Amino acid sequence: QVQLVESGGGLVQAGGSLTLSCAASGTIRSTRAMAWYRQAPGKRRELVASITSDDSTNYADSVKGRFTIARGNAPNTVTLQMNGLKPEDTADYYCQMISAYDFAYWGKGTLVTVSS
Repeated sequence: QVQLVESGGGLVQAGGSLTLSCAASGTIRSTRAMAWYRQAPGKRRELVASITSDDSTNYADSVKGRFTIARGNAPNTVTLQMNGLKPEDTADYYCQMISAYDFAYWGKGTLVTVSS
């Protein structure tokens, strides 16, 4: 069984930085992509950033130039470096992994709160 665990969330002032980490464990044959999503209260979950197995990245327009997604040093890990945080970045952040069979696994989320 595959499990994803996020870490690194917390409270930060506007303009500050946080780094989120996600580690996948379990029986993982191969991964097509990993991504970060977020969901603010009363809003739909939205894609923040993704990275494919060949290191192609994609970002939401709202975070381009501020956030950076990267693979971690360990297999099946991914980080999200968040700089220049804004109050509107406040949300639960979820890690997603897409397996070679196009199955999506999700973490339970980590809360990021940006104060003004």
